[in-house]
Amino acid sequence: MSTLVVRTRRSFTTHWYAWAMVLPVVVVLAVLVGYPLGRGIYLSFTDANEANIGRTIGDFEVPATYQFIGLENYWNILSGKEGSFYPRLTWTVIWTASCVFLHYTVGLALAMLLNRKMRGRSLYRVLLILPWAVPAFVAAFAWKLMYNTDNGVLNGLLAKVGIGAVDWLGDPTIQKLSVIAVNTWLGVPFMMVAILGGLQSIPRELHEAAEMDGASPWQRFWNVTMPGLKPVSSTVILLGTIWTFNMFPIIYLVIGQAGGTESEILVTYAYRLAFQGVRDYAGSASYGIVILSLLLVFSIVYRKMLGRQEVAK
Repeated sequence: MSTLVVRTRRSFTTHWYAWAMVLPVVVVLAVLVGYPLGRGIYLSFTDANEANIGRTIGDFEVPATYQFIGLENYWNILSGKEGSFYPRLTWTVIWTASCVFLHYTVGLALAMLLNRKMRGRSLYRVLLILPWAVPAFVAAFAWKLMYNTDNGVLNGLLAKVGIGAVDWLGDPTIQKLSVIAVNTWLGVPFMMVAILGGLQSIPRELHEAAEMDGASPWQRFWNVTMPGLKPVSSTVILLGTIWTFNMFPIIYLVIGQAGGTESEILVTYAYRLAFQGVRDYAGSASYGIVILSLLLVFSIVYRKMLGRQEVAK
């Protein structure tokens, strides 16, 4: 401990200007991230809800009467007593895996197409990146209009080929397929741009040497392209998994209040606990900490798995 204190003092003395530059960022992060996180962790160990939280009514101050209950909220969630955690976790995992798989495979295919010499390549790149520039809530409302059963574009196109109207946002199974399609449309441009950068960093000489050795296009793709993309792929898949697991606006705005609870992912359910009906702040905070823990465990396991693969080579 004394060594750490000495090192810290020496660092402050030697690099005081660097600490001064970093200090505003640290303060902002502490206020915007640290305080809400600490408050959420505290509430998750209480029975705080709309009835016992402290509040002001007119000139009267109503004191908080919620109590510390330890791990009871976590026990209710993880033991299945709360009832909805594991079905929603299953759907959240399916939603995340499906979206990230489609993001990566479609993005890889488009990146390889745009990495070739072709007429109008710059125009195609701009057009394919456009969905990325559209705010998520704008895309969600646009797709919701297209999914409209009576006046939507999709049902209009189906009617022209003699197919009856589809209730895109009514049936639970079709709801899920619909939101996966929207999130795929939004997420592919990021994957495409990242993978395209990775493709352009692979030395062309490797492909030429493999071709001279008689390797087929598939062998060159599998043994040259994919290993060359591994650093980029591991990073974008990890980021894509975290983003998709917490993709609140697509589920909430596209399906909305009319959708069934079967299509909710964990993060939208946590929001509903805190802001709709009888507000359960402790339950929502507990869900938030469980979600954070799941993502931390996934990130650690994923990075360790990649590290072991690198060592094995």
